[in-house]
Amino acid sequence: MTTLLAGDIGGTKTLLSLHAAASLEPLASSRYPSADWDDLGAMVGHFLVDCEGRGLARPAAACLAVAGPVHGGRAQLTNLSWILEEQELAHACGIQRLELVNDFAVLIYGLPHLEATQVAPVHSGATVAGAPLLILGAGTGLGVALGVQTSTGLQALASEASHGEFAPRSQQEWELKQWIQADRQLERLSIERVVSGTGLGDVARWLLASRDPQGLHPLQGHASRWLARGQEPEASAGTNTEPADLPAAVAEAAAAGEPLAFEALDLWLGAYGSVCGDLALASLSRGGIWLGGGTAGKLLAGLRSQRFRQAFLAKGRLAAVLEPMPIQAVIDPAFGSFSAACRARMLLD
Repeated sequence: MTTLLAGDIGGTKTLLSLHAAASLEPLASSRYPSADWDDLGAMVGHFLVDCEGRGLARPAAACLAVAGPVHGGRAQLTNLSWILEEQELAHACGIQRLELVNDFAVLIYGLPHLEATQVAPVHSGATVAGAPLLILGAGTGLGVALGVQTSTGLQALASEASHGEFAPRSQQEWELKQWIQADRQLERLSIERVVSGTGLGDVARWLLASRDPQGLHPLQGHASRWLARGQEPEASAGTNTEPADLPAAVAEAAAAGEPLAFEALDLWLGAYGSVCGDLALASLSRGGIWLGGGTAGKLLAGLRSQRFRQAFLAKGRLAAVLEPMPIQAVIDPAFGSFSAACRARMLLD
């Protein structure tokens, strides 16, 4: 049986999995604390020896998704001292076809292979064959990637669009922007400072500061503990990271109808929908839009709300361009490994 190696390489943990090439079915997987290993090659070698001990064939191709930028087959992890080189890793692991890909951009390769159980509809529409694809995902930060069809197949394009300037659309958003900049001591406010799990926490903190100066609101304790842990968006927009306790508490309270939490989530959904519309216009992503990250499955009802939809479409006469674009939420927590396996299979062609 031909097998594929998929990796999700992060500064804290690394997930390695072996998949059947024909079906993409996972055959084996292991999770490693990244800091416990001097280099990735030794870790992968350990995993492959273990797989061979279980009678599984050495992989014919590998795709390793890395939490950081990849240039010319070389990657430096954002939160770890490893410097990764494709050719060196391929030689060390005994895998002829091996590719390093940014850990959010790699998701593009999994999109065409998603099953119905891995996604949930957000906005109905019809895809256009051969048109660009867009995925964005709010987690600790905000990840953005595009997919374009080429003569050799689908090609993922990494993006730093989440670090563009946050553009307030109302007096309320302007006041929020001013407050976050002052509170975080920032010269400018990027999009992901608002549209992310971290951003939802800061929206709630702003409302608490302005509406509850006495500190009596039930969310104040969550906010204090969350801030004490120094929550910050990761430089690489690590969208697979689970939201911290304050964003999760805000979402839970909003679902229960708590007014301040509901207002915070409503404001956040409007900002998210607006950014989604902006990026869809920038890329003319008629091939489809997907929402990923740690918030996609947890806030599905909000993403399906009129607040998100209206903000997505509120682009004046360009609303007619956005209306036919379908939006789906990716709810499979193993989508990162699945996408890396999809890309590894493409390397066999």
